[in-house]
Amino acid sequence: MDAQVTEVADFLAAHAPFRELPRPLLSALVSSASIRYARRGTRILSVGESSRVMFVLRSGAVDITDSEGVLVERSDVGTSFGMSTLVERAPSRYDFTAIEDSLLLVVPEPSFRDLCQSDPGFESFYTSAHAARLRRAVGQLHLADRGGAVLRTTLGDLLRRPPVAAAPTTSIREAAQVMAREHVSAILVLEDGHLVGVVTDRDLRSRVLAAGRDPAEPLATVMTPDPETARSDALAFEALMAMVDRNIHHLPVLDVAGQVLGLVSSTDLMRLEHNNPVYLVADIAGAQDVGVLAELASRIPVIVEQLVAEDASARDIGRVVTSLGDAIERRLLTLAETELGPPPVAYCWVVLGSQARHEQGLASDQDNAMVLSDEVTSEQDHYFAQLAERVSSGLEACGYPRCPGEVMATNPRWRVSVSTWRSHFARWLETPEPEAVLNGSIFFDMRPLRGDHRLVEELRSQVLAATGQADLFLAYLARHAVSRRPPLGFFRGLVLEKEGEHRDSLDLKSGGVAAIVELARVHALLHGLPEVGSQARIAAATHAGSLSPGLGAELADALEFVSYLRLRHQGRQVRMGQEPDNFVDPGQLTDFERRHLRDAFRIVRSAQQALGQRLPLDSLS
Repeated sequence: MDAQVTEVADFLAAHAPFRELPRPLLSALVSSASIRYARRGTRILSVGESSRVMFVLRSGAVDITDSEGVLVERSDVGTSFGMSTLVERAPSRYDFTAIEDSLLLVVPEPSFRDLCQSDPGFESFYTSAHAARLRRAVGQLHLADRGGAVLRTTLGDLLRRPPVAAAPTTSIREAAQVMAREHVSAILVLEDGHLVGVVTDRDLRSRVLAAGRDPAEPLATVMTPDPETARSDALAFEALMAMVDRNIHHLPVLDVAGQVLGLVSSTDLMRLEHNNPVYLVADIAGAQDVGVLAELASRIPVIVEQLVAEDASARDIGRVVTSLGDAIERRLLTLAETELGPPPVAYCWVVLGSQARHEQGLASDQDNAMVLSDEVTSEQDHYFAQLAERVSSGLEACGYPRCPGEVMATNPRWRVSVSTWRSHFARWLETPEPEAVLNGSIFFDMRPLRGDHRLVEELRSQVLAATGQADLFLAYLARHAVSRRPPLGFFRGLVLEKEGEHRDSLDLKSGGVAAIVELARVHALLHGLPEVGSQARIAAATHAGSLSPGLGAELADALEFVSYLRLRHQGRQVRMGQEPDNFVDPGQLTDFERRHLRDAFRIVRSAQQALGQRLPLDSLS
């Protein structure tokens, strides 16, 4: 018998996670286990069946299929299966069938649980299977029947040739000859490998020919210095929106290190598919009044429904909806400035919340503010009050309701100078009362939309530098994030709303999307990270070590999965002529979706518990 135990232990020691176990624990496990023989075609465990054991495949092969008969995985020798019934204390989600004559090592539940308690690494190996399943579920949700790749096209994807460039000392004539020879409409001006300017064929017409300049002059005299640029991983449709807004037609593309990779033109971008939402942006940019903008805004839900039908990811849909909302808001600001005249002092219009994070859905209200120059006077504020009211009224006409909490630039409290904003943040960080924590959760998600961006960038850098030292504020912010309990019952059932108009429905926002958003915010602020988007915050926090790689990946997948179901639900509501919300009828979800929602909510709960253990939340009054 001892020889058999040794033989089986040696076999397990060659496979994860058993190879990491101390030999005494491994031998004890083998001693408690039994051997089972399964002939080819034997159903070992069925969907809906409970089991009090875990299987390890000693020899042969086992197919794992879902309730629809779709092959999920084929177990190889040394792999474990059936343990999800033990981890989740729930019936099996899969069928397990021997496709060859197989030998199985059968591990009883008490032995499995004893090992989980004795060895954290052993436990995490099996609980991480939830994350793997959720990642597969995200992939299955996004199997598209037709296109949609255009939404994922980056500027780097559009580059077809190395940059055509010249030095600042190159003559205008020589540069024009290079442009003609290379058949390009613009040339980049590089000095010591760094971008210093760009010259377009339009510049040659207006700044050289029309101005009667000498073609022998250096290129530096007619170039546009320090041109707008974009990174190669930027989405093409967002770049086009920015180009339309800034009235530019050529955009240098840089890599992550700031080196020039090439140049794209508006013509390159307009060659994208015509069913792309970028074509709405051109109409928005040309709208002459609020009525036209409102009509254009009414097309956004239709675009969302189309994107859902194309199985675009929740992240892509959120960026599209946000970019269209940004375009409308910028146009309203332009129309208001045209009517009121130029602003008396520098200012920056900022967006907050889901819009700042590029995560807008179809149920978003207005969240904005203004950062004004410290030179502003009370008389000049009257101009900005009028500007804010025109924009807010326009947004309301376009389907964006006013914020019930008045977190808008129309509220004088959120239309103040840089120094006043600095005082606001300092007070919130120093005296984290409930209102301060709420304001912190709102205003730390701030993104400049129009005006002098430097006002906001300087403010953000100063605030982030101070945040890392505000331990008490971060603890209160973390407690607020942990208080958003995912709708998951004691026995892993989904908890539905018990009363009100959404009774018996599932809230996908509060304990799902919003809970992950708040967790991501806390982890980012703990390290003073500048990222605003939730997925970007999760990635940055993982890189900084605030989240483990496993938990970071799980949270990212959970956010994508729940957000996608939420957007798909809103798309259905639009199609049925209903107002979009965040409450889904669980009867509309498939068994597949309900199972993986439970996985997602379990991940949220685990992340909340991990954060609660890290910060002294129990000591807070």
